[in-house]
Amino acid sequence: MRKLVLFSLILAVVVIILGAYTRLTDAGLGCPDWPGCYGLLTVPLEDHHVEAANAAFPERPVEAAKAWNEMIHRYFAGALGLCIFTIAAIAVKQRHSGRTVRLPLLLVALVIFQAALGMWTVTLNLLPVVVMGHLLGGFTILACLFLLHLKLRESKRKPRRINSITKFALLGMAILLMQIGLGGWTSANYAALACTDFPVCEDGWASRLDFSGAFSVPYAETYEYGAHGYGERMTMHIVHRAGAVITFLYLLWLGFRLYSREVAAPVKSAALLLIGVLMIQVTLGVSNVVLSLPVIVAVAHNIVAACLLLVMVWITYQVSRYQGDPQQGGAHG
Repeated sequence: MRKLVLFSLILAVVVIILGAYTRLTDAGLGCPDWPGCYGLLTVPLEDHHVEAANAAFPERPVEAAKAWNEMIHRYFAGALGLCIFTIAAIAVKQRHSGRTVRLPLLLVALVIFQAALGMWTVTLNLLPVVVMGHLLGGFTILACLFLLHLKLRESKRKPRRINSITKFALLGMAILLMQIGLGGWTSANYAALACTDFPVCEDGWASRLDFSGAFSVPYAETYEYGAHGYGERMTMHIVHRAGAVITFLYLLWLGFRLYSREVAAPVKSAALLLIGVLMIQVTLGVSNVVLSLPVIVAVAHNIVAACLLLVMVWITYQVSRYQGDPQQGGAHG
């Protein structure tokens, strides 16, 4: 089971990478139906299949490259789902512990809901709320798999408590998840390039802010390439940048705070890793703007966001193992 969980964790990272690549190459509707592709289990390639697909979906003729991007993502996501169902079956059969059973069952529920979001992403023509939810669902599954991996590594169950450092770590995770959500909303509405200047937008940006419009969902037949006006997209982008500043400052403070305290070596290592990954993420975020969103940098931005989440899960898990309060000098691993 430990090996299967580790394999699933790696597979979840791959699925997030493929999902980001699919979204950034505008391939979210590369296959206009679900779960197949133009009624097939693979991309139509033969002439008669292509003709039939184009006849069935005249508004969206076959683009093989985009269709393959979408289907490869679905294949890997389906494989991850099968792995998670297997993990849950093993956990129920072996009855490891109450927590170990509950977490795999939660993962099963998340996978089912994530599959529904994947279907709605296509059937609702990239509705931004669904696309953002699909992104957050993938990150949640990744975090839960990592937490399960950490639990299975323990030789015996250790008591947990919510000490003051744990509260700071949980707050940091909440801030990070909100920022990931803002990034998903910005991406789902094609607002990543709404501001091409740095560190602020072009002249007069403040007078064009529209918060109510930026966080609404206008009616449209399709949301591909976005349905909001420029001012609304610019507002999304500005809010995402502001969230990035808040996230950076808080997580940087948390990393230095943990490293300077009398805590166990794994926590200090995690604190240093948090600071390092945070610096990389900020660099990638700035590069996205300055270099006009190159696909490889934008995909890396998603990957490093996932790494930040995993580091925060690791930190929260580690600091909750203390019997005393780390801030009071009574901590031990």
